[in-house]
Amino acid sequence: MSAPSHGQPLAIGRTGLVTSVGLSAPAACAAIRAKLTNPSETRFIDSHGEWIMAHQVPLDAPWRGRTKLVKMAALAVDEVLVEVPRVAWAGLPLLLCVAEADRPGRLDGLDDLLFTELQAELDTRFHPASVVVAHGRVAVAVALLKARALIWQGGFEQVLIAATDSLLTWPTLSHYEREDRLLTPTNSNGFMPGEGAGALLVRRPAEGDELIVSGLGFGVEKAHLTSDEPLRAEGLSTAIKAALAEAGVAMHDMDFRITDLSGEQFYFKEAALALSRTLRQRKEEFDLWHPAECTGEPGAVAGVSILALADAACRKRYTKGPAIVAHMGNDAGQRAALTLHWRGR
Repeated sequence: MSAPSHGQPLAIGRTGLVTSVGLSAPAACAAIRAKLTNPSETRFIDSHGEWIMAHQVPLDAPWRGRTKLVKMAALAVDEVLVEVPRVAWAGLPLLLCVAEADRPGRLDGLDDLLFTELQAELDTRFHPASVVVAHGRVAVAVALLKARALIWQGGFEQVLIAATDSLLTWPTLSHYEREDRLLTPTNSNGFMPGEGAGALLVRRPAEGDELIVSGLGFGVEKAHLTSDEPLRAEGLSTAIKAALAEAGVAMHDMDFRITDLSGEQFYFKEAALALSRTLRQRKEEFDLWHPAECTGEPGAVAGVSILALADAACRKRYTKGPAIVAHMGNDAGQRAALTLHWRGR
């Protein structure tokens, strides 16, 4: 099946991924396919006196905080730019995805220092059109929208999108633990925190095998996680409908779903309600993939995890079909959806 020609599609040229189950996209995606998981004890104890478990990325040294974010991001960027001559890196805009401004326990310096530190780690400078995209789990979708404008209107051949995030700080973990949102032996309605980084090199579609981002959609959910309004999934439904409309397809044309769901019942309920609002023809099956079950909740890296897994699955031919709908959302109510189409020979 060819990707629809509506709008201004983007092709995923290369992917890079750094997670607790693999330090490269091939390794991490193979682990996710095999349903492998690698949680370990953190340095922190919950209110019941138990060690908080999390998905921690094993690096060569016990780096923490912003330093670890930089080290993980550099690994992902190196992976994705391996075939790009180093002298050409200065011509690439970098859209750096990080935690949203209202994330509990958010690290200092994400908006002003992280970008400079990443350039220093990579010993390079990126194009002045580079920006930091501080939108958490929907950041990669926002970055794709910006990348589309840079490529189709700005004249850039390629744009680099990178994401790095970690929920493994005490201010963040203690907040979610007090809110009973962490997965523990006494709480099944929660997520396991994680960390990681990822990168995407995007461009205009060309000939050959490639994953196409054929539609983008956004919405705002008024009945978000901390609101008192009844959940109807209106924001997510709006985002999905917009992405489908941009691609010129309907929900029943899609073969399966990949999402940022990480364990909380609220978001699974929202996904089910959004499906009921957008699917108008019965399908025998409509699988729901959620890589966070293997990597933990990765924050702003969720979008890269989704796209890297979709790309790997299509290349290795273990998908349910070539048409994928992906969606993600923040606690504050921002929602985003993508339609993805694999164009292969």
